[in-house]
Amino acid sequence: MNRKNQLTALKGKLIVSCQAYEGEPLYGADIMARIALAAKNGGAAAIRANSPEDIRAIKALSGLPVIGIWKKRYPDSEVYITPALDDAIAVAEAGADIIAMDATDRKRPGGERLETIVENVRKRFGGLLMADISTADEAVRAERLGFDIVSTTLSGYTAYSPKLSGPDFGLIADIVRRTSIPVFAEGRIRTPEEAARCLREGAFAVVVGSAITRPEEIAKRFAEAVRESSADPA
Repeated sequence: MNRKNQLTALKGKLIVSCQAYEGEPLYGADIMARIALAAKNGGAAAIRANSPEDIRAIKALSGLPVIGIWKKRYPDSEVYITPALDDAIAVAEAGADIIAMDATDRKRPGGERLETIVENVRKRFGGLLMADISTADEAVRAERLGFDIVSTTLSGYTAYSPKLSGPDFGLIADIVRRTSIPVFAEGRIRTPEEAARCLREGAFAVVVGSAITRPEEIAKRFAEAVRESSADPA
């Protein structure tokens, strides 16, 4: 499937982010693959996955397209979503259909430049490139650098973007006005109603993670609501 058809297949669809961290009960590629399969059975059109191991396992079991990332920490940079060229190449070699990477204005590990990473990945990878951004200006730059998709993933996670309790609907609408490439809504989307509103604001597709695939977070929200309710005076 060519890049245009890959994108068309995701228009107006739900993408589920299946990620767990070391030390968490659901950590492990085999578990993530089963969660991805459950998401597929529930209607997900694609999966966002972290690490080459998870990408391979999820593709093998679910058969869905995968947005691949690799979260890695480097001592000289705050960037951690597919931060370096070697990380992006590893994601591509694992079979990702879309490579997502931090496309913020922050310094990258080893002094690498985002434009150089994009240029080199394009030479080796025939799939789509997604820019995880935190502001509309970063989205505009990402389009200029040749990204196929921008995603609001990092809104609220950079020092210079607004800290909101829910989705950044304003950012979605602003990027749609200022760019011509698909905008994926991602970040703090907790309800079906919020996901639907993202599409009304112009999002091409919606990525939901914690609200679907992180039981600890889901249980925490319910527990807090029950605790607050039980503390209310009769």
